[in-house]
Amino acid sequence: QVQLVESGGGLVQPGGSLRLSCAASGSIFLDAMGWYRQAPGKQRELVASITGEGITNYADSVKGRFTISRDNAKQTVNLQINSLKPEDTAVYYCYGAALTKTYWGQGTQVTVSS
Repeated sequence: QVQLVESGGGLVQPGGSLRLSCAASGSIFLDAMGWYRQAPGKQRELVASITGEGITNYADSVKGRFTISRDNAKQTVNLQINSLKPEDTAVYYCYGAALTKTYWGQGTQVTVSS
């Protein structure tokens, strides 16, 4: 079994930065890790992902502003968020995938407002 615990959300002004972190516990290696987000009234969308080899993928809306990284030994994944916009407001969920199973964190709220 794998548990994912996120941290780092909060309230930030437009143009500000945040760093989200996610730590996975358990003995299963997660091939892919990343972040989704869900804004009120909207579907959950993929924000960024990273494979165990370090291959990254970003949603077009966050390219150039968000940077994903991971530590395979610690099974942690981080999301550096810069130049935040009000439309980035959402609950951010960490996930990890292994074989045919996907594990989710509980979510962390990011609110961008002046």
